[in-house]
Amino acid sequence: MCRYHSKQKKNVSNILEVHQLYRKFKSGDKILTVVDDINFSIPKGISCAIVGPSGSGKTTLLGLCAGLDRPTSGSISLNNIPLNPLSEDERAEVRNKHVGFVFQTFQLVPTLTALENVMVPLELRGEGTKDVRKRALSLLESVGLGDRSHHYPTQLSGGEQQRVAIARAFINQPKILFADEPTGNLDTETGEYIEKLIFDLNEQQGTTLVLVTHDLELAKKCDRIIKLKNGQVFEDSHAESQPEKTVESV
Repeated sequence: MCRYHSKQKKNVSNILEVHQLYRKFKSGDKILTVVDDINFSIPKGISCAIVGPSGSGKTTLLGLCAGLDRPTSGSISLNNIPLNPLSEDERAEVRNKHVGFVFQTFQLVPTLTALENVMVPLELRGEGTKDVRKRALSLLESVGLGDRSHHYPTQLSGGEQQRVAIARAFINQPKILFADEPTGNLDTETGEYIEKLIFDLNEQQGTTLVLVTHDLELAKKCDRIIKLKNGQVFEDSHAESQPEKTVESV
């Protein structure tokens, strides 16, 4: 049994908690601090944008929060599960059960069809193929690709590939969705469609959304904006239209 089952903390309000987080990398004789003493909590169900200039630590922070990387020091709790004590396999299990991730570069498996790509997360759980196929087809239809399910990534446009990636991210009904520049490689019209799709699915499934973006207009559509500068939280603000979604600072 995975160790994280016995290490859960009782906190019903926050889906993500980050405490005194540091991530340092060695570059020649120097140590680079990419994430520098970051602290915040995100309650369940909200949308949060992480913004900042290139090199501010946005993508590194997102990877740490999703359990794709380990911090140099500090702690992360995801859906009440402390990530630090877990092995790589255990963190992968947490991601599979609780997390969806949308990458800027789509990260589809080129040898699998759109349908097969969407099915992958649940197949890794060993769930029945028939039920997984039905759910995957339903998600592809919800993102407007019901008639493209048997096409391979090379047969799809960039926007279509990103829609497949979004369907894949939602197949396991994640508690939290991380998105790294989800519209960064798309034209304006397609990007706007993808934005709406992510927010619609976020609302329909009650999934917490945390996204990294350079697009301030996209960030303003979120309930909360965390601005990074030189690896630190420079500003943390909440949408005036969402007064009921207050967040306790850590």
